[in-house]
Amino acid sequence: MQENTYKFYLSNYWRNIDKKIFFSFIILFSLGLFFSFSSTSSLAGERLNKDYYFFFSKHLTFTFLALIIMILISILNTSLLKKIIIPLFIVSFIFLALVPLMGVEVKGAKRWLDFYFFRLQPIEILKPFFILVTVNILTIEKFQNSQLKYFFSFLLLSSVIILLIEQPDLGQSILLVGSWIATVFISGVSLFYIFSFFSIFLISISFILYLLPDKFGYVVNRLISFIDPSKGDKFQSSSALDAIKLGGLTGQGMGEGILKERVPEAHTDYIIAIISEEYGSIISIVIILIFLFISFRIIKNCINQKDKIIKFSLCGLASLLIFQTFIHVGVNTSLIPTTGMTLPFLSYGGSSLVGSAILAGVILNYTKNRIYFYD
Repeated sequence: MQENTYKFYLSNYWRNIDKKIFFSFIILFSLGLFFSFSSTSSLAGERLNKDYYFFFSKHLTFTFLALIIMILISILNTSLLKKIIIPLFIVSFIFLALVPLMGVEVKGAKRWLDFYFFRLQPIEILKPFFILVTVNILTIEKFQNSQLKYFFSFLLLSSVIILLIEQPDLGQSILLVGSWIATVFISGVSLFYIFSFFSIFLISISFILYLLPDKFGYVVNRLISFIDPSKGDKFQSSSALDAIKLGGLTGQGMGEGILKERVPEAHTDYIIAIISEEYGSIISIVIILIFLFISFRIIKNCINQKDKIIKFSLCGLASLLIFQTFIHVGVNTSLIPTTGMTLPFLSYGGSSLVGSAILAGVILNYTKNRIYFYD
């Protein structure tokens, strides 16, 4: 009897899940595995004197973990998922707050917590929950006719940004600000408030850069080198752009790229350039189209969505996914200054994969067909 119940629930789940979005996520995870193997083998074997499969095996482990997390979140009863969002956000926020106190510093930035067996970058886990909690604030019933909901959501954003600036991590700060603006815009906020909050953010960042030049001088240097390449070091971004040009439409062939050997952390921050160099710009365009297709499916679902929490959440998560994708692509093509942004699902890194899995799981959960699905 119990076995029949499980079969019924799973068949009901599979019938109502958005299979096009589901398989799109599976394709991205699979591509991430493949490109991780091709981009990290030489790094592990030749430069770090480790087993050739050292990074790939870690990426494979985290990919399986990410797939399990994605499926479990998508299976959850939606009403239960809504209830556990705030506790999960609080836990991830506490982890983020612990980074300045207990974090591991790498190349001048303190962004990771060391749990002995693995390193966790809390902001990657917090990002999707930040969007979901922001939506919870925007949909509080007693604030429906008040502008206080925007003020409180701005306070939430500010608290996260302050912790990110302390690390420092300006790239993630910009990503969260952009996603927050998109989310509150969808909720129906006046453009005047968006302009005001955005102005406050720009003025605050300018003051921080001016008052703390020692800590944030690298940001100014990146902006200067972006505006005038002759006045700064653009080695990484120039190398990435050269690699894309060298790859052309069809690429140099698997393992033939040189960017992964010239640029540190290329398998995380410059993965799309590696893909373009070895497999051609056509493959990179296909990957971008997959992200756009997922966003299209999400927005299509939102049109007929009556639940405001689900509608705003889906719009916010889609914004987070697309903004991060295009920031990564923009950095790789020298269209925007270097930010150190990973590409969701494809870049190497356990925290990035788990964060992507949480985002994907919530999207799959919220896009389920609710005509027949019993929540």
